[in-house]
Amino acid sequence: MKRKIVFLFLFFPLVALAQFKTDRLVMIGRSALYFEDYVLSIQYFNQAISAKPYLYEPWFYRGVAKYYLDDFAGAEDDCSEAIKRNPYVVGMYELRGLCRIQQKKYTEAIKDYNQALKYDPENQSLWHNRVLCHINEKDYDTALLQLDTILTRWSRHAPAYAMQAEVYILQKDTAKAITALDKSLEVDPYDGNLWSQRAVISLSRKEWKESEEYLSKAIHLLPKQANNYINRALARFNQNNLRGTMADYDTALDLDPNNFLGHYNRGLLRAQVGDDNRAILDFDFVLNLEPNNLMALFNRALLLENTGNLRGAIRDYSKVIEEFPNFWFGLQHRASCYRRMGMSKQAEADEFRILKAQMDKRYLGRQPRLSKEQMRKRSDLDIEKYNQLAVADEQEVEHEYQSEYRGRVQNRRVALDYLPMYILSFEQEQSQVKQYIAFDKLVDAYNTRDPKQRQLHIISGNPSLDEEDTKRYFAYIDTLSNQIDRERSTQRATALLFKRAVAYSVIQNFDAAIEDLSNYLQIDSTSSLAFWQRAVCQSKLNAFNASQGTDVRMKTANVLSDLTEAIRYHENAYLYYNRGNVYVKRNDYAHAIEDYTRAIALDGNLAEAYYNRGLARIANKQQNEGISDLSKAGELGLYTAYSIIKRYRK
Repeated sequence: MKRKIVFLFLFFPLVALAQFKTDRLVMIGRSALYFEDYVLSIQYFNQAISAKPYLYEPWFYRGVAKYYLDDFAGAEDDCSEAIKRNPYVVGMYELRGLCRIQQKKYTEAIKDYNQALKYDPENQSLWHNRVLCHINEKDYDTALLQLDTILTRWSRHAPAYAMQAEVYILQKDTAKAITALDKSLEVDPYDGNLWSQRAVISLSRKEWKESEEYLSKAIHLLPKQANNYINRALARFNQNNLRGTMADYDTALDLDPNNFLGHYNRGLLRAQVGDDNRAILDFDFVLNLEPNNLMALFNRALLLENTGNLRGAIRDYSKVIEEFPNFWFGLQHRASCYRRMGMSKQAEADEFRILKAQMDKRYLGRQPRLSKEQMRKRSDLDIEKYNQLAVADEQEVEHEYQSEYRGRVQNRRVALDYLPMYILSFEQEQSQVKQYIAFDKLVDAYNTRDPKQRQLHIISGNPSLDEEDTKRYFAYIDTLSNQIDRERSTQRATALLFKRAVAYSVIQNFDAAIEDLSNYLQIDSTSSLAFWQRAVCQSKLNAFNASQGTDVRMKTANVLSDLTEAIRYHENAYLYYNRGNVYVKRNDYAHAIEDYTRAIALDGNLAEAYYNRGLARIANKQQNEGISDLSKAGELGLYTAYSIIKRYRK
């Protein structure tokens, strides 16, 4: 009995330790997920699954990471495993539903949303996505019934009216679609997609002026969507506004250089106004996308003939005539090219075929002008319509599924982020400022002390590791741990402790890094580098904990204290910049601006300091000074600053 009791006392601490280790792995994996290092997070979740495969959380979070990496099948499988272990978590059904939608498995996605709504019937996003699945399955009656339920519960939910309009359009009930869209725009007039939908209906009814107005509003709200410019070009063309039409096609192709309709229709317009050489370039592009597009081939043949490239024209005419042997207009042009090249025999053969057709009264013999009254569907292969503008077969509505998993992780945080702190790392710089190399004399001294060791770098942000890199870091940490255990010299063990802390921070195990740095500082309490690294690790840990609802104000004070200590023993631009970031998080803009200014005084090329000082000044109601700082940041290579300048100037 005594031996059994002793065994139990020995066993329980091991169980507790294993549980603690698994929880730590999951927490570190979630932290890596938060900082968008998806490959690294998967490695942590793999370890947790290997240790305790019966826990649902590692499976679920690994599924989230795979979803962001566009591995939808893998994410679906992981969610299924998580649901087997705990079938009562709504988020897992929601994520699996999104994965199935991405694979066009709408029936299975509907089952997931049905199950999720049993547990959370007031979740608007689940209702929304389930309706879109029914629409994709062409189950329009069910979709309308569920939309009625949504609008009863949430009468101000504008997307529901938009979906209702889409269903009515698919059912060919334009009048009801217009009513639903008008109601949607009344609720939310700032949704560009709604204006686009309204414009599509007007285009189908040939209401060119109204459709142009609606598309102009859509473009104002969504200036980066190429299809809106393509559609507005169509509306403008039908109002004889050729200059505006050409401008819209140019803008659309700037945004989407591979847009088929943009190149094809711009080529036709250029041909009409006599800009033959540039029209040929457009049709060359179209034929690179679709080498067998006979419409584009014939239009290019006409242009090649006009510009004197008769051999090229004959080549293109021949391909078209081979497919359409009774295309008399094409035969006439090929005969003309043969005649101009002195190839009388070939010319006479084509002319004889044309003469025979004239005798049979089947030859029309004239080239129609590009008409604004005539447009063809893109799939219409009638060669006689070669000179008509092409329009999309169906104006598809881009469905927007509602979920916290939509888009990138950082988009669920503040839309306008300050740039991150500078941290010590064994990885090279991967910042947006490509020409800038961060340098500090203490770091340089560390590297020159032993050139054979891993070199320390100063970087902004998190280095992205692939699976092999991650495995190498895990192995490196194991090697360092073994060396620390065997080392008898305190000085050498301390150096190894610092290296392991930096390695832990690279793989975003910030808890372990902080623990090593705290132990290091107990031995060397004047190390500026250790205070610096601990401050940044704690700051990153705080960011993750805050996202989970934890109060991190006391921990933020610790970060501030560490950076102040680091500055006390060694001043550089990066420490002042980092401390400015801490003040910003506390909304202490005056002190933040002061620290950014000190950083700039020490290093006038530190673009991030100008950028963050610009944002801090704008937040502190100093808009002109802030815009000036952002302009300088853009000049130094941070081009995202210009979009912010544009926003605030408006």
